Amino acid sequence: MTYEQVLTRLKRLANSENVAGMARFGINSKGTLGISIPTLRRLAREIGRDHELALRLWKSGFHEARILAGFVADPAKLTEALAERWVNDFDSWDVCDQVAALLEQVPFTRKKIRQWAASDREFVKRAAFAMIAGLAVHDKAAADAQFEPFLRLIRRASTDNRNFVKKAVNWALRSIGKRNRRLNLRAVAVREIGRIDSPAARWIAADALRELRSAAVRRRLQAARRSNRVSS
Repeated sequence: MTYEQVLTRLKRLANSENVAGMARFGINSKGTLGISIPTLRRLAREIGRDHELALRLWKSGFHEARILAGFVADPAKLTEALAERWVNDFDSWDVCDQVAALLEQVPFTRKKIRQWAASDREFVKRAAFAMIAGLAVHDKAAADAQFEPFLRLIRRASTDNRNFVKKAVNWALRSIGKRNRRLNLRAVAVREIGRIDSPAARWIAADALRELRSAAVRRRLQAARRSNRVSS
């Protein structure tokens, strides 16, 4: 499918009412067409992997075109320089979170997490913690020790009161704590941030602990532990 064909499809799918609804959820309406993520995913499956198309879609500036670019780009061809350009273009949390799923798959993921977690830019910093949350769910082969540095980054970022940062920090902490029993204990231990004199830190700790100590999470972790014992 050519760039022109894809752009035509996107424009035909535009829905101004959806744009207004998305804005109520904090999604930037600039260049937004109002297309749902499931619709974009179906289009991405139709297109398949196409890195050159992804590059052109990103440059179009359309909100949904950039999300689609993240779906069809080839992580094997994604350079650090390109990742930096894309991340610095983020202007909305949904583009950030969808493209973060692509950025989890590159060899320099952890390097960029460390760098971006220290950024002053809201969506660059959010990207780091969205990637941590994604790795906690998707990187099944990672050892528990690989998540320890992320817990330190979470502590450090816990006082950032910007809405889209603190929510991503919370997301990362909850995702690590739901990975297995040991990491659940380590994530719960981060409750110390709740004693920091910071509204953001207190909210992150309280909200994360509510889920990580819940009966539902305990049951899921126990079931996973039993399943691992059987399979081993």
